[in-house]
Amino acid sequence: MSEDGLISATAAPEERAFEAGLRPRTLDEFVGQRKVREQLSIMLEGAQGRGRPPDHVLLSGPPGLGKTSLAMIVSEELGVPLRMTSGPAIERAGDLVAILTALTPGEVLFLDEIHRIARPAEELLYAAMEDFRVDVVLGKGPGATAIPLDLAPFTLVGATTRSGLLTGPLRDRFGFTGHMDFYDADELALVLARSARLLGVRLTDDGAVEVAGRSRGTPRIANRLLRRVRDYAEVRADGVVSRDVAQAALRVYDVDALGLDRLDRAVLDALVRRFGGGPVGLGTLAVAVGEEVETVEDVSEPFLLRAGLLVRTARGRVATPAAFTHLGMEPVSDALGRSQAQVALFAEEPPPV
Repeated sequence: MSEDGLISATAAPEERAFEAGLRPRTLDEFVGQRKVREQLSIMLEGAQGRGRPPDHVLLSGPPGLGKTSLAMIVSEELGVPLRMTSGPAIERAGDLVAILTALTPGEVLFLDEIHRIARPAEELLYAAMEDFRVDVVLGKGPGATAIPLDLAPFTLVGATTRSGLLTGPLRDRFGFTGHMDFYDADELALVLARSARLLGVRLTDDGAVEVAGRSRGTPRIANRLLRRVRDYAEVRADGVVSRDVAQAALRVYDVDALGLDRLDRAVLDALVRRFGGGPVGLGTLAVAVGEEVETVEDVSEPFLLRAGLLVRTARGRVATPAAFTHLGMEPVSDALGRSQAQVALFAEEPPPV
């Protein structure tokens, strides 16, 4: 994995096997997402008491927060098999029919990135979720015949990073909806402590806090950084991941104290040093750092916004006072004589006529 991908919340293919060994098996082992865990626990216990499959579950939120782990936990808690697929893999209604008709009674079907499922398959899913039935159409034109097929009762667990792209009819068919929030540093430190035990890494409390603070509130990133810090500790230190070792290791991997990587700092540096804090158009900013507009907008900008280092305005991107402070500079005034704090405050102010 490249250094630029070190703090990406998306899992690389080579990480799948590594993540599988660190996933919690029960709700009690799952760290964070307290409300979602409690609500899920109540729903699952109620369903087991009635001897019926629980309602369909929709989990939404940014990547890397544990949606797949929770789907696996639902299966484990119910003691039933788990079948996994994804929205992009279901291109035709027939693909979904093949999966649904193969399900055993009570089985959990995990559908990742459900917002990307093909529309014909989505419409077929409506009846499957409500009535456990699908209609298979044979033939074309006036001679076409619809044959109803009964399905074994199942529980669909859908996961999405873009809940706004879900259609209303699909969203309404989920009996439980849980939104995954970013983790705080204390929760990530607990995640790291558990991962260190499983990996056999000697991790001190202050080392865990240091890595957690640079992990962007995302367990996947925290575990990835732990692997890199472990390598550094074994090669250039005594094998113990302390605060000093973690700082030295992440300095090598170009991840700073806020969790910013090379691209993040390049965007921030261009905005602050070259353009005086903005406002700057996204296209201009992308050219300044030598990246595609989509890369800046989709990879770097979301975290800079969430960290309070950048704001979007009607006139372009603007650096906040915190961005200047992070780069060791004093906030400046823009061409209209307003401070960056004022520009950030009126981020949605329309451009002057």
